[in-house]
Amino acid sequence: MTQKQFAALLGFAFAAAWISFNFGYALLCLAAAGAFYAAAAFLQGELDLGELGDRFAPRQPTSAPPPPPPAGRARVR
Repeated sequence: MTQKQFAALLGFAFAAAWISFNFGYALLCLAAAGAFYAAAAFLQGELDLGELGDRFAPRQPTSAPPPPPPAGRARVR
């Protein structure tokens, strides 16, 4: 099964759950599927939580470059 076919099957299952139950239960099923997918990926070593933490951590501001010299002639002393 290709990735596109699996995505189509997942979309169909989500729409079927939405119609059969209600939107809230369908979202709960989707969230549970995502959580179990992430857990399986972590257990197989495909998900690095340290890398995710680095990616979503706030970045330290870098020092700004010096301002450009004023326009016109520069004075030399």
